[in-house]
Amino acid sequence: MATRLVLITGCSSGIGLRMAVMLAKDERKRYHVIATMRDLKRKDKLVQAAGDAYGKTLSLAVLDVCSDESVKQCIDGIKDRHVDVLINNAGIGLVGPIESIPIEEMKKVFETNFFGVIRMIKEVMPGMKKRRGGHIIVVSSVMGLQAVVFNEIYSASKFAMEGFCEGLAVQLIAFNVIVSMIEPGPVHTEFELKTIRDVREKEYPGADPDTINYFKNVYLPGAVNIFEAFGQKPDDIAKVRSLVESSSPRFRNLTNPMYTPIIALKYADETGTLSVHAFYHMLFNMGPLMQVCVTAMKFLSCGFLRRRTISPD
Repeated sequence: MATRLVLITGCSSGIGLRMAVMLAKDERKRYHVIATMRDLKRKDKLVQAAGDAYGKTLSLAVLDVCSDESVKQCIDGIKDRHVDVLINNAGIGLVGPIESIPIEEMKKVFETNFFGVIRMIKEVMPGMKKRRGGHIIVVSSVMGLQAVVFNEIYSASKFAMEGFCEGLAVQLIAFNVIVSMIEPGPVHTEFELKTIRDVREKEYPGADPDTINYFKNVYLPGAVNIFEAFGQKPDDIAKVRSLVESSSPRFRNLTNPMYTPIIALKYADETGTLSVHAFYHMLFNMGPLMQVCVTAMKFLSCGFLRRRTISPD
């Protein structure tokens, strides 16, 4: 079997780093991975994790998904612009009271999480269609299926990506090009931990005292508990090999079974009232109780849920 070229965005840490390493270390050497990042000065962790694979089945490239020129230069640097598998992983988060978030910050989230993915797809898709083969994978989020309070902008960017890919997936079937979504919940990464630390210390001008209180004293403690109880490791999300190798890859791939009931709740009532009111009561009326329940579930689960991955097996 010919070696397949896999291009991955956002590989300096976290999920992207682990995806790159796992595919590059494939025992049968079926993949050559081009791991990209905005700044190659941040390559050390990836190079160390890749070990002997670096320079053989894994190479590095500079890529800023927010720049048309950078994206084009990266793809132009690949022989015949031939990409078999594109994994769109680069992304940024944004959390806090909406009144205190400048519009420019919101635009940055969409520029990376939405338009950044589209830039990548626009560059590699024509070649895939011409060759009648390819696989486009987008790392989305469970928040792209069910929005979470105080994460409205991040959720909106992922909702937009989900909608875009739903339409694109239908179009590309005729060209034998597959589109897949990966939808993690909380993941234990430096990015996630830094976000939590930062939001605790920030000021939120423009937000009323009640909203700030709900955010800092109700939402954040609950979010931390859920993160600690049910957060998966980057390695769990990075096990995309079964998805890449599958003859009929699934379109949606929720990585954490704990979130399946949440998604089901949304679609159980076509008016949307059920899920909206359920989340309202959980946050504002049952906050302390939720924290107790989550803590108990954390110990009862004994790590089983954290080991669940996107693999059907």
